[in-house]
Amino acid sequence: MTTRINTTNQPANSLITYNFKLKDIIKSLPRECFVQDPRQAWRKVTINVFMVGLGYFSLILAPWFLLPLAWIFTGTALTGFFVIGHDCGHRSFAKRRWVNNLVGHLMMMPLIYPFHSWRIQHNYHHAHTNELGKDNAWHPISPKEYESWGKISRWGFQLLMAKRLWWIASILHWATLHFNWTEFRTQDRAKVKQSVAVVVVFAAIAFPLMFATVGIWGFVKFWFIPWLVFHFWLSTFTLVHHTAPDIPFVESRKWNAAVAQLFGTVHCDYPRWIEFLCHDINVHIPHHISTAIPCYKLRLAHRSLQETWGDYLRKCQFSWSLMKEITDRCHLYESGNGYLSFREYYQAKIRDGNRQRQRS
Repeated sequence: MTTRINTTNQPANSLITYNFKLKDIIKSLPRECFVQDPRQAWRKVTINVFMVGLGYFSLILAPWFLLPLAWIFTGTALTGFFVIGHDCGHRSFAKRRWVNNLVGHLMMMPLIYPFHSWRIQHNYHHAHTNELGKDNAWHPISPKEYESWGKISRWGFQLLMAKRLWWIASILHWATLHFNWTEFRTQDRAKVKQSVAVVVVFAAIAFPLMFATVGIWGFVKFWFIPWLVFHFWLSTFTLVHHTAPDIPFVESRKWNAAVAQLFGTVHCDYPRWIEFLCHDINVHIPHHISTAIPCYKLRLAHRSLQETWGDYLRKCQFSWSLMKEITDRCHLYESGNGYLSFREYYQAKIRDGNRQRQRS
């Protein structure tokens, strides 16, 4: 099934009753999808480093009117660093754990992203994709939860979604969740502290050097704006991969891992240069079927899923109209009913208020 954004707000609750299991989907994939190829993995790293270097070279040479293009290219190439770290976090980059940890830290270090903090929380997202109350990636906000917030929090959330500021969401996620090791399990805190120390030391050395050599504007030009572009893509990928009016988020007692990973995840086609720089992270459904699939095998796995499970796959094309539709409609979420826009929510509140006045 190929879809852009369905026109109904009703989640596909009928799929919740399907009794196939995640292992059934995994078994249907070619064994080759799970085979790690060190040459391909390190080729991705080499190309990515070259592309980031090319981006910074363009920032040095570009006249002021071409800087926006250079920023977009460099920030997108830096997103590729994160995707390689992403494979390392799932242990699909290399067979040896220490290699995954080392490369993951090196790739995420320039982004000031603590590797183990992200790895632990992201793996939890995969274990509870679209499970209400547990998924910690891009989970929907219920009207009841929204009403429990203070005025400033409600205003901020409306600003984030209704005013199309979704692209700063990953910055908020990064700042609030990845540096506080007390929020992690006791057995994980040492690793989290290690990753936080790595990025803090990097920032403590790199940022003063940048200020001393290229000044405040150089810091903004060479690090901060490309970093914002990286977060634009990180927020966009996360939102698009898990948000559509009819994607179901399910309570734990009804949650089915196979349905959540297969039907609750969206494949989105982007311009090919973005897919190249970001290592096909947009081919996201097979990644949710099994995190053991390396990024360079995602397209092979997706073709197999299309042949065997095509009726369940969701596909869209990245565009401004897609982002507008998501951010205009997918604001609050009612279990069993699906997404409500803020407009629909407040209209319902007005109707309920009128009914109560009529009864009184």
